[in-house]
Amino acid sequence: MTILPPAPRPCLTCPYRTDVPSGVWSQDDYEKLPLYDGPTWEQPPRLFICHQHDRDDNGARVCGGWAGCHDGDHLMALRVALIGGEIPAETAEAIRNYTSPVPLFASGAEAAAHGMRDLHTPGPEALRAMAKIERTRGDLT
Repeated sequence: MTILPPAPRPCLTCPYRTDVPSGVWSQDDYEKLPLYDGPTWEQPPRLFICHQHDRDDNGARVCGGWAGCHDGDHLMALRVALIGGEIPAETAEAIRNYTSPVPLFASGAEAAAHGMRDLHTPGPEALRAMAKIERTRGDLT
């Protein structure tokens, strides 16, 4: 299966968006974000997939927030996916050239810090977002 390029805009619950409430995703999800901030050789080798899809879904696509926040020229996951045939060259280029039309955090660390701030006491907006995600992704608990 081939993973699709990022959507034109990061989804409404993307953890990289500055306008998404804190506490929507799990601690494990937030802890993944700063791992892509480091030197290429220290980064995870797997593409960051949009939370709206499971990696095995036919419609799975690269997270627009991830593509917009991180410099594609230095993403280990992008190199591995291209070499391994997980994505075609056109998708790799789309990820490298992606610019988000909405404000994103400047780093995965900033996004993670924001997201974990209200992790144990999410506000009403976060609870509404979580309910919407649960309806979309029945595999999440």
